[in-house]
Amino acid sequence: MKKILFSSDAIWTNQILALMRIVVGIFMIYHGLEVFDKTKMNEYAQWDFFKNMSSGTFLAYLGKGAEFVGGIMLTIGFMTRIACVILAATMLFVAFIMGHGRIWYEDQYPFLFFLLAVIFFFAGPGSWSVDKAIHSGNKSS
Repeated sequence: MKKILFSSDAIWTNQILALMRIVVGIFMIYHGLEVFDKTKMNEYAQWDFFKNMSSGTFLAYLGKGAEFVGGIMLTIGFMTRIACVILAATMLFVAFIMGHGRIWYEDQYPFLFFLLAVIFFFAGPGSWSVDKAIHSGNKSS
């Protein structure tokens, strides 16, 4: 036990990355499910940020749709890096355009989701992913 706690070596990296990816993906799906709630989406369309835009309602649906679809892709580990780009762009937009970049307090959660997307982009999906199953099947060619 001492060797694990005080070692600088990574332990269970692929499994932990996969578990974190799945949990973050489920969070994104949860937030994105609002795309199917017309009342909630109409409420978002009335926010000052969207209200003054000709395409405000479309942007609200686009953002929630990106959370939903990107969350599904991330959860199952399918086209993980593309999912990360979708989610990172969406969360940066929320944190810095809609939220004015107050990442130390009010816009912290979208920024943390952005940071997690960056980690998964560079680290890959870890274990238990569609990407891994597809690419492990292609190694013989």
